Amino acid sequence: MKSLAFTLWVTSLLSCFSSVASADVVTDWNDRAVTAGYAARVTPSESARNIAMVHLAMFEALNSIEPRYAPYRGRLAAESTASREAAGASAAHYLLVHLYPDQAKEMDKTLAASLAGVGDGAAKAEGIRLGEQAARAMLDERRADGADAANSYRPFTVAGRYVPTTFPATPHWGTVRPFALKSASQFIPVAPYKLTSPQWAKDYAEVKKMGAKTGSARTAEQTEIARFWELVGPATYNPVARQLSAAKNLDLLDNARLFALFSMAAADAGVALWNAKFKYNFWRPVTAIRNGDLDGNNATERDPTWEPFITTPMHPEYPCAHCTFQSTAASALESFFGTNAAAFALTSTTAPGVSRKFSTLSDYVAEVVNARIYDGVHFRTSGEAGAAMGRKIGQYTVENYLKPMR
Repeated sequence: MKSLAFTLWVTSLLSCFSSVASADVVTDWNDRAVTAGYAARVTPSESARNIAMVHLAMFEALNSIEPRYAPYRGRLAAESTASREAAGASAAHYLLVHLYPDQAKEMDKTLAASLAGVGDGAAKAEGIRLGEQAARAMLDERRADGADAANSYRPFTVAGRYVPTTFPATPHWGTVRPFALKSASQFIPVAPYKLTSPQWAKDYAEVKKMGAKTGSARTAEQTEIARFWELVGPATYNPVARQLSAAKNLDLLDNARLFALFSMAAADAGVALWNAKFKYNFWRPVTAIRNGDLDGNNATERDPTWEPFITTPMHPEYPCAHCTFQSTAASALESFFGTNAAAFALTSTTAPGVSRKFSTLSDYVAEVVNARIYDGVHFRTSGEAGAAMGRKIGQYTVENYLKPMR
């Protein structure tokens, strides 16, 4: 039954997030790369890494045919007559088959659809060759990046004392080599506040009141927002890029560059936030509130039965992962489209039938900071720290990579 439920969930996801159908080869394969990660049940950070690999390979292939921007690693030898659609589709297909071999048949169908409008001949053949070459180069580039490191997490305990035996999620991901950042800690936030501080007591009281499973002060809309943002991973930000890209009607190479930069930044957000989470190892609200008598702060009252609205994720609290990913995505998109980018909407498999509409990218980031408080899994300072780090990651990536050639 669980397998059937998951299959139905992925099927729902495929229809839910295909917000821009057949816009161009870049956005079509972005949609496929996002849904492939969910189907394979990889972590949000691993999925973000794989999506970045796909889009960088597509960009390198297209930019080699028509070199207008600095390459990520190097320009490939290419005929100017090569089919751009064939090059982009072949790069994405080659990578996704290698990253998700169990989905090869579905990838083959998507490739056939991408190439259906490309006439047979030398241009098509050259495009396919070039795309596959770019994909192989990207696989080589990321082969030893640390993504497949063994789990060596050491549980905190003393000899003979039982502790919960479920490992936290991807404790090694903060050591993965970034795509754009100089290091995982380049923009690491300052340490969380002292537990004796007034700010800690304020954040504690807010999440205790607004994030409780029962008896919370949430309005009906706030509860809807909380449920909506229970969804995790690339489906919470890639549809935004697809909608804004479609609104601006970018040409194929410019779109490939947008998605390459956007995806690089998102992948590095995953590396940076995991590095910070396990450096600070800050407790979650459910742990803090059930142990409110241990923090040395007279303003935090213990509640021995408090539970959060949603299940608490299995990793440290600070900084907020959602907030980092959403802010990174928004920052990268603002660097392209400005602060007054077109309005957009999102749907979520965790809140069927609900559509959240946003006039600005800043509203989108602000909502997710609030949502994780309503969910009962984050403190406000953590959300703000993640959002601040994400802004820096997005801006840095766009400002330093794939720059226009003079």
